[in-house]
Amino acid sequence: MNTNDWGTKLKILGIVAKWLFILCLPILLLTAGIGWGANSLWLYESGFQKYNVSLTTDLDEEELEKAAKGLISYFNSDEEYISLTVVKAGKPFELFNQREVAHLKDVKGLFRLDYRLLLGTLIYVLAYAGASLFWRRRRYWRRLAWGGVVGSGITLALMLALGLGALLNFNQLFLQFHLISFANEFWLLDPTKDYLIMLFPQGFWYDAALFCGGITTGLAVILGGVAGVYLRRTRQQNS
Repeated sequence: MNTNDWGTKLKILGIVAKWLFILCLPILLLTAGIGWGANSLWLYESGFQKYNVSLTTDLDEEELEKAAKGLISYFNSDEEYISLTVVKAGKPFELFNQREVAHLKDVKGLFRLDYRLLLGTLIYVLAYAGASLFWRRRRYWRRLAWGGVVGSGITLALMLALGLGALLNFNQLFLQFHLISFANEFWLLDPTKDYLIMLFPQGFWYDAALFCGGITTGLAVILGGVAGVYLRRTRQQNS
C-alpha cells in the first residue's frame, strides 16, 4: 500500500471520528440532563409540594422525602426490585404494589440505558478531545471547537423540537414515549389507589421534562459558547 492510500484512509478516518464526536455530543448532553433530573431530590420534593402530594397520599413530608430518597437509591443500586416501607397513620406499609414494582423495574432499565449512553459518549468525547489537544496544533484545536459548536447546535435544535412538541401536546408525546419504551402495560396505573402515580402525577412529568430539557440546553449553550469564543479569537489572531 502506497503513501497516498494511507493518507486517504487516515483522512477518511479523521472525518468519521470528527462526525462521530459531533453526534455523540447531543446524546451526551441529553443523557446528562436526564441523569441529573433522575437524581435531583429537589425536583422530587418540589413536585410533591406543587401538586399537594401529601394530601393525595396522606403521607407527611418526612415520609415523602424517604420515598424520594428510596427511589433515587434504587435507581442507582443493583437491586432488581424495589422494597420501600413508609409510615402512614402510624402504621408501616409497603408503598408500592406488585404492578408498580414491576413498572419501576422497567423504569430502572431505562435509567441504566441512559447511564450507559452517558458513559459511552463521555469516554469517546474525552478521548477525541484528548487526542486533538495532544497534537498541540491550532488547526486540530479549531476543529475540536468547531465540532463543539456544531454538536451544541444540533442539541439546541433537538431541544427546540421536543419543547415545541411538549407545548403543543405533551400528553400525546408522553403516551407515545410509554408505548415505545415499554413492552408491557404495567405503566397503566390507577390514580385512586396506586401510590406511584399519586406521587408523580402527569403535571410532574411535564415539569421534569422542562427541568431535564433546561439542564441539557444550558450545557449546550455553555459548551457551544466556549467553543464559539475560541473560534472567534483564533480567527482574529490569524487575520
